[in-house]
Amino acid sequence: MNSKDLALTALFSALYAILVIVQGLSAAASIQVRLADALIPLAALFGPPVILGVSLGCVVCNAYLSLSIPFGFLDVIFGPIANLAAAGLIFKMRKKPLVGCVLGAVVIGLVVGSYLWLLFPFEDAILPPFLISIASITMSSLFALAVLGYGLLRAFKRSAVIKLLRSHGLKIYMENEK
Repeated sequence: MNSKDLALTALFSALYAILVIVQGLSAAASIQVRLADALIPLAALFGPPVILGVSLGCVVCNAYLSLSIPFGFLDVIFGPIANLAAAGLIFKMRKKPLVGCVLGAVVIGLVVGSYLWLLFPFEDAILPPFLISIASITMSSLFALAVLGYGLLRAFKRSAVIKLLRSHGLKIYMENEK
């Protein structure tokens, strides 16, 4: 990893953490979509710096947000693992990025949904709480990754943007669009 990769990792880490924390402190906190997850599909374009960045950023923001929640340590441990797995999967699937985004969202839904119900119990639920949690997180992750993130990825894949990024010495792992 060279200095540009390190800087890009730090940038994505900080951006992810800031987006989550600002969303949590703002009126957008009631939105049940982690908007910062839209950065995860950029792993298809930038590779390891994004994979590591969104995972480290998740550690930081989850540690900050979980201080006052019982079992919050689960989110600090497993949230970043979910991001790491999803971003790595999207990177591996970069020739089919929309499929990668959908699969990444399923990974996040399964991992985070499997413990999130412990942090925020569902009262009077008809279905088992862990199923509600998995379904809810998967749906919100589908929106964040396969709609917002995929759109962001397509915008970055444009020929002029790729040319600009490469002119600054950044390694790009996907082909640009005409």
